[in-house]
Amino acid sequence: MGKIFETPLYPYERSPDQDAGVPVRHPVVVIGAGPIGLGAAIDLAQQDIPVVVLDDNDKVSFGSRAICFAKRPLEILDRLGCGQPMVDKGEVWNTGKVFFDERQVYAFDLLAEEGHKRPAFINLQQYYFEEYMIHRLRELQAQGKPVELRGGNKVSAIGQHDDHVTLEIDTPEGPYNIEADWLIACDGANSPTRKMLGLDFVGRVFEDNFLIADVIMEADFPTERWFWFDPPFNRGQSALLHKQPDNVWRIDFQIGWDIERDEELKPENIDKRLRAMLGEDIRYELEWSSIYTFQCRRMEEFRKGRVLFAGDAAHQVSPFGARGANSGLQDTDNLAWKLKLVIEGKAPEALLDTYSAERVYGADENILNSTRSTDFITPKSEISRIFRNAVLDLAEEYEFARPLVNSGRLSVPCIYDGSALNGPDAPDLPRRTRTGAPAVDAPLADGWLIDRLGDRFQLLAINCEAPDVVEEGGIAIETLHLSATPEIVERYLGDAESAVYLLRPDQHVAARWTAFDEGAIRAALKTATAQGDA
Repeated sequence: MGKIFETPLYPYERSPDQDAGVPVRHPVVVIGAGPIGLGAAIDLAQQDIPVVVLDDNDKVSFGSRAICFAKRPLEILDRLGCGQPMVDKGEVWNTGKVFFDERQVYAFDLLAEEGHKRPAFINLQQYYFEEYMIHRLRELQAQGKPVELRGGNKVSAIGQHDDHVTLEIDTPEGPYNIEADWLIACDGANSPTRKMLGLDFVGRVFEDNFLIADVIMEADFPTERWFWFDPPFNRGQSALLHKQPDNVWRIDFQIGWDIERDEELKPENIDKRLRAMLGEDIRYELEWSSIYTFQCRRMEEFRKGRVLFAGDAAHQVSPFGARGANSGLQDTDNLAWKLKLVIEGKAPEALLDTYSAERVYGADENILNSTRSTDFITPKSEISRIFRNAVLDLAEEYEFARPLVNSGRLSVPCIYDGSALNGPDAPDLPRRTRTGAPAVDAPLADGWLIDRLGDRFQLLAINCEAPDVVEEGGIAIETLHLSATPEIVERYLGDAESAVYLLRPDQHVAARWTAFDEGAIRAALKTATAQGDA
């Protein structure tokens, strides 16, 4: 069978659409069967929104590519029904270590708090990630859910209309046309969709390159994130080490701007770098290598009429910080419930404009952090380098300097502060669960809070009476009554005697109060669905 990324998992098959007399109209078409496109399709399909995924390939990605998946995306994947196999296969880690020259400067714990279902991070090769998502899509198909994955289907032309999108598709058996009420473009950083619509990125390309080498080897390094500034094996540059499943290790070498890419990618030159780092006696197999350039860019808006952009098609960030695929999954998490309500006629199309607004806000947050990381990792002047090195020296002895060290601020969930969808916020309640924030997990007597949330609007009622269901505008808000356990008090109640939270289908807080008020809840739901101000 060979390695998973060499095996077709969704080979080309002729579709009835190719034999139709007129183009068939589909409610949603997704372009791209990477993690983000599959995430969008699974999310919609399990909520009974018909979706067709088109991809010009027929197999998962070659090489590990994205490997670090954070706690919040893992919670999203649990909601999509495919988180557990990824955690089971992945390398779980919470600890990172920073080195300067040959010295360990300090270590940090990304999940110091107990009482969460998911770890801070797992490392998992992207080809496994996609494989498990495809298996989940097949499960949904077996359950009769309306989802289709078409391999060997390359979109060659797109036409925008007021109420639909037309697509021309090339296949091994010739072209055919279809239509879509809505099109979601998840076709990567070089998005053909974006180019066909004459759209572009705004942002920065940094003058530096990093070499990725994925090597298979037996090693006794712990399952941690190790980052070196100015190590003896890569003087004047930096390096990164991560463990992946199957004894695969991801090693990143900073190699500068003025390089010859073909020379750097020659196995003998990669071997020199690896032996300088790991020792002359190291035995390994090179599984995959690549060179990437730091880029921090995004589209000005993620919606263009009936076309919605997500993942790398909408935004790019530098790899350090694990903000690429993680932010892409938060894109689709934000988009799917809004598109569902619009398709069902329960919300106006203006709700989709808030997808762009909220996720542009998230992209700007990621770009800001990624840019700062890049500037710290690759100083642009001698003064900047002196400052950076002084910070590293101080961090070894003094805790105050450690927050200044930036080897890649690691992905955290986006909080939609200031969103037009946010309703009232009770200031007496804990700040970490304020309006716009994703729900914070907590242990319950019969499982985990995060597993009880999502895919619908809900109320959390803590220490107060509330009806089991509140209905408004054809939307039913279900109530989850919670006991005031120590974790619930600390994360949701604080010093208040009671609390009521309105949660969106993507598990973000839409509004909160210290007592039940049905009128306020109805008004907040209208705000959260772009139907008016509370």
